[in-house]
Order: sequence, then structure tokens, then C-alpha cells
Amino acid sequence: MAPAARSRRTKLPASSFANLIRGGKKRLARLFFADVEKTPSTGPLSVKSDETSARLRAAMDELPEGIVLLDPDGRYIHWNRAYAEIYQRSADLFEVGVRMVDTLRVGVARGDYPDALGREEAWIEERMKILANPGKRHEQRLANGRWILIDERRLADGCSIGMRVDVTEMKNREASFRLLFESNPIPMFVFEKTSHAIMAVNDAAAAHYGYDRGRLLRMSFDHLVDESYRSDIDAVADGNRRIALAVHVCADHTQIDVTTYSQDFTFEGCAATLVAVVDTTERNKTEARIAFLARHDVLTGLANRAYFKEQLNEQLAHAARGACSLAILLVDLDSFKKVNDTLGHSVGDLLLQEAAKRLVEASSAGDLVARLGGDEFVILHRAADDPNEIPDLATRVLEALSQPFEIEGQTMLIGASVGISVATNEIRCPETLMRQADLALYASKGKGRRMFSFFEPELDIVSRARAKLEAELRLALANDELEVHYQPIVDLRTGRLKCMEALVRWMHPSRGLVMPGEFIQFAEEIGLIGAIGEVALNRACRDAVNWPDDVKVAVNFSPMQFRCANILALVMQALQRSSLPATRLDVEITETLLMENSEATLATLDALRRLGVGIALDDFGTGYSSLYYLQSFPFSKIKIDRRFVHAIDTRTTSQAIVRAVVAMGASLGIEVIAEGIERREDLDYLIDAGCHHGQGFYFAPGRPAHECLGLNSVENEETAA
Repeated sequence: MAPAARSRRTKLPASSFANLIRGGKKRLARLFFADVEKTPSTGPLSVKSDETSARLRAAMDELPEGIVLLDPDGRYIHWNRAYAEIYQRSADLFEVGVRMVDTLRVGVARGDYPDALGREEAWIEERMKILANPGKRHEQRLANGRWILIDERRLADGCSIGMRVDVTEMKNREASFRLLFESNPIPMFVFEKTSHAIMAVNDAAAAHYGYDRGRLLRMSFDHLVDESYRSDIDAVADGNRRIALAVHVCADHTQIDVTTYSQDFTFEGCAATLVAVVDTTERNKTEARIAFLARHDVLTGLANRAYFKEQLNEQLAHAARGACSLAILLVDLDSFKKVNDTLGHSVGDLLLQEAAKRLVEASSAGDLVARLGGDEFVILHRAADDPNEIPDLATRVLEALSQPFEIEGQTMLIGASVGISVATNEIRCPETLMRQADLALYASKGKGRRMFSFFEPELDIVSRARAKLEAELRLALANDELEVHYQPIVDLRTGRLKCMEALVRWMHPSRGLVMPGEFIQFAEEIGLIGAIGEVALNRACRDAVNWPDDVKVAVNFSPMQFRCANILALVMQALQRSSLPATRLDVEITETLLMENSEATLATLDALRRLGVGIALDDFGTGYSSLYYLQSFPFSKIKIDRRFVHAIDTRTTSQAIVRAVVAMGASLGIEVIAEGIERREDLDYLIDAGCHHGQGFYFAPGRPAHECLGLNSVENEETAA
């Protein structure tokens, strides 16, 4: 018996042909074909008996597929009910002995076969060639829109047996699949299950991978997969991995991260795998970036505070097993704020980035360098037994940060201070180690900066004292313990009172009167200077209302106050609440403030001046750019620093400076006030130099507000006594 082709590669004997028939009648089909093979092969088909013939016909009519048996000349011998139903438009022509070619010719003439339209004879000739050489499946379209799959085999006696299967539904599903497949924006492939040869590909895949479709259809799917992932393709093809992660390679050799979703199915009669590809490259990059940012500082790329804490806990646990000792080096840039305020945040950011690079270069292999925030960094160092190892590391850090920085054409010198804590068997608490490093850092700054200090137990005493002072200072604000005393500023020639400078004092409940030198700088460090300054401003304005109309009040403002508050709004509010005319208020600033953020500061000062507030430049002559600021802003007063006044009788340079400042003030129309007058000789020299106004202990120290009521002039302390 001639073999029957089940696929392009596998061949089966005709006895297995019935296995191709779908439905529930396979047993009957196998019985039918078994008997057909046993039938004598001489002449037209005959059956062994009427009983067998009837049984076979009944069995054939039960089959859902159309079955037809033709003699060697292509004449009808038998057909079943399904065959007649499929070709119902031509069923009236079916007769035993009628040639199929004749029924086809009549059907073509009737229009039963749309594909024959316009090429009738050629179509019939092609159909009969297939019948003469059966074995290859083909499809036939009928006028009623149905699609029929035809599979024919030649028997040993020359007869032909054929099967007809209505595949219309399958064709419709295939059309729907192709529509979804082709128009899908997701790259999709169909590849043969065994060879992985690409059988179909959509436009999205061709565009995404950079190949034309023709090229892809000549490739294996393996060619698109990076070598390290090719071993997974069989698992995908076998259906063992419906969802898989892989790396694919595009036409330009670009690698992309993908997630593949696969499904087994039959495509064009072959076992195949449908694969949809989702490019996750950008998503993976975004997720990696998010993961990186969760643990790293955006500006410098160093570890951030959260990651540092995580690593500190891990390393402490590791060190507890005796593997190594651990040290924390807390690093703070010494003059960064000045750079940031004077040159802007963009320059400050560049400086931080460069400082971070230097810290990494200075650190040891295996160290973790992190940025905690602002200009504060930390190094987590695994220390060996060498006692010089940690000091050497701290020295490298200080040297690296003390070198000049070249940022946008400007040379900067900043330096750093380092505080060090070392984990011991007794101290392995992360919070304790960080607190100790912070105390050591504070000690380094107290020694003059650009130094490193190890934590020592004595620093805890200092820390507790600072904590106590902070608590008491906060309580002082809440309990209104702060007072404002006033030191007179007088006309040096007549002693007449011109102004009162407001000076903050702290009336401590147990310590008594505390001078500002003991708490003002600390208040700036802990952020309370703004609240203290606001108290002084409001109190001074209220008190000054009770003085003679020609006596002004002067209030000092620190750079920190300008950074932390809206000074213009605070001044306007204080004047409004007290009803003090703006012309009776002087605001005293130092040139340090102007150096930090001169543009914004000058704008605020100009707004105050336009209100009528006087602006005095305090401690004149102590900075390197005092003359520049006199040119930049029309100050109403300048105050000669007390250091020059104290040295009048011992240094000719101080005398020259005082005379020069007085002359310059007169030339510019700016009132000059001498600070720190303590002796008659100082007063006489200043009057002789042309200085008309001054203050100091020679006239009076700071006095409580009630002692200033009714003052019009001030005698020196000796005369008053």
C-alpha cells in the first residue's frame, strides 16, 4: 500500500490515514480503512458481502468528514453523506461511474468554485493533476464561503480515497489570529517547535529588531537571543516556561532586556510556538535607577544616609564576630556655607561633587563613603590592628580637602574637620557611635578646624552641658527671661544722646545675668538666633517709643537671621505693633552678611532704607572688602571697630586708620561712630580726628530699659560718680 503523508516529514501507511479524521468516529474510520485494504484490488471496488457493504456504508455516513472513493480513472465508486452535504450544489451530479472531472466542470460552470473564475480550464487541470498525484493536502474554497481541506491517498489497486474536512471555522480563527498578530503593537513571532525557524513575524517585531520581514523569515529565533540565554529556548518551545526573562540582540547588535510570553499552537499544520516580546530595557533601567536612588545621593552618587545606616548595622554585626574593628569618620566641610551663599548653589553643588570624588580617592579599599546631607560626609572604615591606620586615613582626608578647588574658573580653599568614633566590645550601638563621632567633630571645629579628633569620654560632659544649655535657652524664650539693655551712642562733643544700641541679656533664674558672649554663638548653632533676634527687635521698638523723639534705637542682625527669616516683614511688623516711626530705627549688620549673599542682602537693605530705616555697617575695617560695600550700598552709618579704638595710643597704624575712616565718612556724607571708647584719651583723640559720635564704657555700659527713660545726655562714668 502506498504511504500517505501526514506532514512534510513524517509518513504513515494508508491504514493510519483515518487517525487524521477529527471527531468521535475514529474507531469506525479505522474499521472502514482496514476493510478497504483487505478488498481485492482487481477492477472497481467490491465488498465481500452485502452485509459488510451495508455496515461500511452506515459507518461512513456516521463520519463527520466527507469521504469519497474513486476508481483509477477518477470515477465515483462511493461517497458518504457528509461529502454530499459539503458539495450540495453538485450533489445531483454524483452517480457511480461518473467522472469527477465532469462534475467539476459542471460545478465550475455553475460558479461553485470562486477560485476558478476566469481561468476555468486551468483550474480544472490543476485539480486533476493533484488527484493524479495525491498525497499533498490542499484547500478548496466554495461559493457559499466554506473552506474545505482535501486530503487524498492512492490505494494499491490504483483507486483513490479522499477526505474532505470543513475548515471554515478554523480559517476564520486563523484570519482573526493573523489580524491580531499583524496589527499588534507588541513584537510577535511564530517559530517551529523543533528547529526554531521563524514562520511568521509581525511588523512591530520587524521594526523593533531592525530587520525586514523577509530576513526574519529566513532566520532562526535563536539568532535573536543572546548566547547566554539560548539554552532556555527549548524550555520556552516545549511550553515549560510560559513567561521567561531574556536578553535579545537587535540588527544593530544592541542588546535589549525582554520578557517573553509563549503559547503552543498549530500553525499551518505544524507544531509551533507563539511568542510575544515585551521590551523591558527602559523599565529595568528605571527600576535600577530608582533602586540606586533609594540608596544613593543624587548629587554626588555616594551612598546616602539610609544605605549608610544599613551598612553600618551589617558591618557592626560582622565586627561583633571578631572579623574586624570598625571606625566612623564624620567629615564636615569647613567653609562650604560661605561658598554656597556667595557664589550660588550651582557652584556649591559642583564643589560637593568634587569633594566627594576626593573623599573616595582618599579612602581605603572596602570603605563606604556616604553623604549624610548638606556638606556632611561619613566614611565607614574597616580597621585592622595597626594603630596608625585610622589617623593616616583621617590625615589623607584632610589633605585631600585642603587642596585648592578649581570650580568654574574660581579657586577655592575650604578644608574640613573630622570626628572619629571606633566601635568597641562595649559600644556597638549605631546611634551611639554616630553621636560620638558628632561630638568628636564638634571638638575638631572647636580646636580651630582642619583637624581630626577621636571621641573621648570627656566630650560626653561637654555634650551634656550643651544639651542643658539648649534646654535652658529654649525655656528662657518660653518664660520671657531674655532682657534688652541699651548702650548710649552720644555726640562726643556735647555728650548729647543720639541713639541707643539694643543688647540682649539673659536673666537666668539661678545664674543671674548671663552676657551674650555665653549664649549668642550657641544660639546660632542650634537655630535659635532668629527667635532671640525677633524678641530683641520687638522689645527695642516698644521701649524706644518712650524715649525722646530725636533718640533712635539700633538693633543688631546676624547673617543667620537674614538666612532664616524675612527681615523686611519682621521689621515692618515690629514698627507697626510699636507705632515707632521707621526713621527712629537703625539696623546694624556686619560685612560678613554681605559676603554671604550680597545681591539678596542688598535688595533687602535697600527696601528697609526706602522705608526710612537707617542702615549701619558694624565693625568697619575688619574685613577685606569694606570699601567695596560702601561703594555698593548707601549706608547711613559706619562704626569703627573697637580694636582700632583700643590701639589708638599704642599704634600709629590704628591712628591712621581711624583718621582715614573719619575723613572718608565725611567725604561720603556717612555718619561715623567709634565703638569701645573706654578712656578720656581715646575720646580726645577721636574728637581731634573729627569723629563726632561714639559709644563705650567711658560713657555707660548697657542699661536696663527703665534706666534709660528721660535720658537726653550722658556724662562719663567717672563724672557721674
